[in-house]
Amino acid sequence: MPIRQKIMAIIIAFAIFIVIIEMVRRRKLREEYSWLWLLTGAGLIVLTVWYDLLVMISRLIGVTLPTSTLFFFGLIFLMMVCLQFSIRISKLTNQVKDLSQEIALLRSKLREGK
Repeated sequence: MPIRQKIMAIIIAFAIFIVIIEMVRRRKLREEYSWLWLLTGAGLIVLTVWYDLLVMISRLIGVTLPTSTLFFFGLIFLMMVCLQFSIRISKLTNQVKDLSQEIALLRSKLREGK
């Protein structure tokens, strides 16, 4: 990998770390979601510094170009994020339904008491 690409990849990976840590610090991102993004930054640093590992993984999964391997893992990452948010949305939807039903029951009891 050319040195310019390595430097740029390392800068991007460290920028990801800094942005994620700052968002957690400012309470814009919860800690439970930050681990996935921090692992992504760490993975970028490892694959940038140890480029032969990326080439080896590419050969292992039968991909010709290492960049295709990165795109493949990027797609898997995005699918994991979507799955995580889908699970979270489903849980929140159930909580909203339960709370709405509970409020309706409480309102009904209040009206009966008046």
